[in-house]
Amino acid sequence: MKAVRRSIVAACATVLFGALTFPQSADACTRFVYHGAGNDVFTGRSMDYKVDTGSHLWILPRGIARNGEAGANSLTWASRYGSVITSAYDFATTDGMNETGLVANLLWLAESEYPERNNDKPGLSISAWTQYMLDNFATVDEAVKALADEPFTLISDSAPGEQRLATLHLSLSDASGDSAIIEYIKGRQVIHHSRDYKVMTNSPIFEEQLALESYWRQIGGTVMLPGTNRASDRFARAAFYVDAIPKSSDPVESTASVFGVIRNVSVPYGITTPNEPNISSTRWRTVSDHTRKRYYFESALSTNVFWVDLQKIDFSERTGKVKRLDLGPQQRTIYSGEANAQFKDAKAFRFLGV
Repeated sequence: MKAVRRSIVAACATVLFGALTFPQSADACTRFVYHGAGNDVFTGRSMDYKVDTGSHLWILPRGIARNGEAGANSLTWASRYGSVITSAYDFATTDGMNETGLVANLLWLAESEYPERNNDKPGLSISAWTQYMLDNFATVDEAVKALADEPFTLISDSAPGEQRLATLHLSLSDASGDSAIIEYIKGRQVIHHSRDYKVMTNSPIFEEQLALESYWRQIGGTVMLPGTNRASDRFARAAFYVDAIPKSSDPVESTASVFGVIRNVSVPYGITTPNEPNISSTRWRTVSDHTRKRYYFESALSTNVFWVDLQKIDFSERTGKVKRLDLGPQQRTIYSGEANAQFKDAKAFRFLGV
């Protein structure tokens, strides 16, 4: 038994060494799911990127006709559920929650390799991947079952203003506390589905992140936790703190605890690191209260947290309206408290095509 334990520790240490020595992407984010008291479920995420992504908030009702924007034989659908989302450049959905409490978070993964275009399958631009999930599914289990048959080919393109491919992976969480991580590794879709999969960062791939978590659990977070801004270290801290924070029956305290964790794994704004001049700062953070259908937003460059109450929004196809909340350049505009009334009528944006 001791020999088996030693071999496990050795294997985890090998993965840890690889994580410490493997060149990591400068674009980084963190996501975790918190299982609170009773039926409370929260998802927190940070958006870390080396440039401003022109993010704004949108209210999107049911019934909007979508196009996968992948050229000939693009996937088409109409939104079954309304959602509140955070955009990138107003041509992609990077984060959001729908009216049933399903949350989707898009994060960078340098190791992503997408399949070759299969003309027999409809294509879906990666810019609309997150929105497709929010539009079509009420639960993680429903989404995972639908994705098992791979109903589309995911298509990526160069990141805006760059020569490199946009390489991303997607997390889902719902009001029951269920969770899934969807990646494309060596051209194949890989889905990790369990309510135990509460934390996701960037590199390495999720399978190796689980090995890192096992390693740090044996050490114990009260003994030592890694403190750098690397993805593997942020994973270890988030995995420890999401289980260490109290399970309060007071939603105000729970929200504060979840914000405390996501701030702990954020990258200070404007930080510079030797040999990594383009290290990504945290641009903004979101906390989704699945139970009360509240979507909280915090910008690194404004002074207040505000939220959107999805239970007060008309998402109906007949009378619901597309609305936009302008966050200003680099999300500097200050909002406070419930911001539902601050949204303005707008035309739905078109997803970036490939």
